[in-house]
Amino acid sequence: MDFMLLVGTIRIVFEIMDFGSHGTDRSKYRQDLNRGLYLQSQNCLVYYISLDELKENPSFILSVVRNILNPYAAVINVGTSAFERKFCKTERELMRIAIRDNRLIRPIKAARELELDRYTITKYCRSLVDKGKFRPLTKGVSQRITSYEYVGTLQSTDLV
Repeated sequence: MDFMLLVGTIRIVFEIMDFGSHGTDRSKYRQDLNRGLYLQSQNCLVYYISLDELKENPSFILSVVRNILNPYAAVINVGTSAFERKFCKTERELMRIAIRDNRLIRPIKAARELELDRYTITKYCRSLVDKGKFRPLTKGVSQRITSYEYVGTLQSTDLV
């Protein structure tokens, strides 16, 4: 690992890869891939950068890295290195679950996944409706709320 950035609970890793020796040294290639898999299993976002591309086209690499880091830049308070969070941990997890499941979340399914009571999950979902991140979806004639739709952006800084 060449560089790691910690933003809240998210770990962003940049690996600068020299592919010159991979043609002759298969064990180094295997170790590089295994290291990447291990970092991903530890919930790290791993990005690979070619050393050759970095040398030949640094402006391209710089623009790509800026695009990757841009959603997280607004979260960091430069003066104190503290994070200003609008949402609690459970609310952030509910938003991530909704994004993962095509923007829809069912409180009962989320309660099982987060190992919380369904009424607690419903309370947090209602809170997210009030904050403008979820929209309740009703079902049938009774108009009972059975699920919620995430209406925020996929790269929202609120998820950090």
